[in-house]
Amino acid sequence: MNTAAATSSAKRRIPLRGWPIIALRLAALLATLLACLGAYYLLAPFTRANPVPRRFLRAVGMICGLRTRLVGSPPARRGVLLANHVSWLDIPALAGATGTAFVAHDGLAGIDPLRWLCELNDTVFVARHDRRSVAAQIEQVRRAIADTGRLAIFPEGTTSDGSRLLPFKSSLLSAVDADCDALAIQPIWLDYGPQVADIAWVGAEPGLGNALRLLARWRPIRLTVHCLPPLPAEQRTDRKAIARHAREAIEQVMTRSRAG
Repeated sequence: MNTAAATSSAKRRIPLRGWPIIALRLAALLATLLACLGAYYLLAPFTRANPVPRRFLRAVGMICGLRTRLVGSPPARRGVLLANHVSWLDIPALAGATGTAFVAHDGLAGIDPLRWLCELNDTVFVARHDRRSVAAQIEQVRRAIADTGRLAIFPEGTTSDGSRLLPFKSSLLSAVDADCDALAIQPIWLDYGPQVADIAWVGAEPGLGNALRLLARWRPIRLTVHCLPPLPAEQRTDRKAIARHAREAIEQVMTRSRAG
């Protein structure tokens, strides 16, 4: 192992003092899950827009150390949020702050417990290479928006290190393409500030290792959710234009923030 790799590995090693807080947080997460599952099924017969998933994800974020601040234009009541993607924490943060459901790659659907939990929050699983499923996905999108009002997409398709944006993949917008005219399309910048390099889940770091490392932190993880103005009609002519203009909007606010 070279010196740089050894240094990186040492930085990501969990210190001994981190294990007690990991144990406490895991116990709190399990207790919260069990309590929220009971509340979800208790309320399910009486409401279509079940409030429990949002509150559960907000609690998950808080237990994991997230301290989220929402700034900018209020999230549209009915719309699609296009956000950069840095960490698995983006999901509880964004859902807890806005009540959004999510579009996810269909690879997650093969993990039964994860699929079940995602479906409680109206997640739409997109099969990007299966044209036959587009009609079903559009119907799922409409149901999710009817239930939650908002649907979030991470157009980068994967996590980045937070220092820059990856290209936005317009194919991920295929499920919302049919209803774009009727929905607000709102770019979102998830800003973890100067600690972003330590939060990001990138490279060869295993998912479990990243999760444990973040759970071991004693300091809070501060996140600012910048809700940018919805894209105007002239920037929404097709999904490629939407992806391009949303990325440009987020990149501009990132540049201004770091320059100031």
